[in-house]
Amino acid sequence: MPSSPLQQFLKWEKEVAQDVFLRQPINGKWKTWTYQQAGDETRRLAAGLLALNLPARSNVALLSKNCAHWIMGDLAIMMAGHVSVPLYATLTAHSIQQILEHSGSKAILIGKLDDYSQQKAGIPAGVAKIGVELYGIQETYSWEQMVKQQAPLQQIADWNRDELLTIMYTSGTTGKPKGVMHTSGNFDITLNAAITELNLPKRPKLFSYLPMSHIAERMGIEMFGLYNGGEFSFAESLESFPKNLAETQPSVFFAVPRIWAKFREKILEKMPQKKLSTLLSIPLLGSVVKKSIKKKLGLSRASHIYSGAAPLSLDLINWFETIGIEIFQAYGMTEDCVHSHFNRHGQHKKGSVGLPFKDIKVKISDEGELRLFAGGMMKGYYNEPQLTAEAFDEQGYLKTGDKVEIDKNGYLSIVGRVKDQFKTDKGKYVSPAPIEMKLLANTDIEQVCVVGMGIPQPIMLTVLSATGKAKPKDELIKSLEKSMNDVNAELESYEKMEKVVVMKNDWSIENGLMTPTMKVKRNEVEKIHVPKYPTWYHTKEATVIWE
Repeated sequence: MPSSPLQQFLKWEKEVAQDVFLRQPINGKWKTWTYQQAGDETRRLAAGLLALNLPARSNVALLSKNCAHWIMGDLAIMMAGHVSVPLYATLTAHSIQQILEHSGSKAILIGKLDDYSQQKAGIPAGVAKIGVELYGIQETYSWEQMVKQQAPLQQIADWNRDELLTIMYTSGTTGKPKGVMHTSGNFDITLNAAITELNLPKRPKLFSYLPMSHIAERMGIEMFGLYNGGEFSFAESLESFPKNLAETQPSVFFAVPRIWAKFREKILEKMPQKKLSTLLSIPLLGSVVKKSIKKKLGLSRASHIYSGAAPLSLDLINWFETIGIEIFQAYGMTEDCVHSHFNRHGQHKKGSVGLPFKDIKVKISDEGELRLFAGGMMKGYYNEPQLTAEAFDEQGYLKTGDKVEIDKNGYLSIVGRVKDQFKTDKGKYVSPAPIEMKLLANTDIEQVCVVGMGIPQPIMLTVLSATGKAKPKDELIKSLEKSMNDVNAELESYEKMEKVVVMKNDWSIENGLMTPTMKVKRNEVEKIHVPKYPTWYHTKEATVIWE
């Protein structure tokens, strides 16, 4: 039965009005909203948005970390008949301005943030600002005042399946964000496929902490919860995250590789591997230990546990299996609304990202690039007809940009990116070319390659120029550190470089590390050095390291 996220919320609000919908920790205590209370607050906020007299179907931005107000804000934008434009809570003022101007957003909801004072300058003058006072945001309009002064909206907007519902900005290879357009129909197709084929639980308890402006969290947590009548809990802070997760014990849990690595690190801090292995080898005791670890992590009731956004090592998958946690890798993009590939119960090939949902057509181009034809595919990039045309091939298949392999049973494995863009193990795409261009302003640097596959933050591999080689070591270190810090100051947090690694040998045409036109062969450089990235990244005593 075709539906929309808003219709699903209204259905549950009617059926389970008094059940808890949202749980928000404030100063260590949980503040809750039932479906009915959230519905009332959302309708009042929607009425407040309409009172701004914005043109119908205006773009309304949402700048906030995950919290109860994110979901209510998203629903209010839908109720008022506007289009949501979610922004990452960590964006710089410059990036915020870029997206608000490109999307032509008319208003912005500002919720829970770490330092709004640093971001505020990015909001253009004509954009109506609505701040949540609970999180200390004092703005032209107050969320709380709107809710207090407005009567609940009676005439809730109706959404046609093919109408634009949201614009989700993602970084392109040039570093310029692109606005992916999705309709409620896209969301509906993906969610119905996922709920049915993955056998996802009804009335789930969910813990939301990865950015809601990212398609994985938006679909896998927010939209899934709206469709299946979920109860949402949030983390108050990074420090309280473990406690909040343990108090929630969600039924479905999703994380990126970096988080799985952190979980293992924390477990082994409390119980070294040798002791853990010994305890797990004792039959009765082993199952008690497993139960205890899962409960402390917050995963004692999780029936579906996923990892995505970047490849998860087999080593980690196998390690978690020893403590009774089966992690399923999945694959999807903003552009296909994650209507793509999942491992699942009974159909799990470790190291792969699983099988496609039904009705998805898959092919591989001559370059080894995965191409998809799926019901959840985007309608295009907002205000970018040229980029939209380039995103699809002649048959209308989406070009994913990922190099892949498919085995005889249809399981998909990701080999790398067709282009140079890479993902850190935090699951963030980084476009190295613009960063490298800035670094080359330093005359001590001859060649540079910004890399970061399998490590949390990028590092820069550097070949020194003759000038650089002639400098005293301490002077050179200062010069390289300054370059890295100066460029870092202009970058988003996930793009910032941690180390400078000075190469022993030059990259040349002769040794196969440069093309005849003097371009660095990134793939060849990476092939040689990628095993050393973790060692270089984790070297504590120095920022500048000699190979």
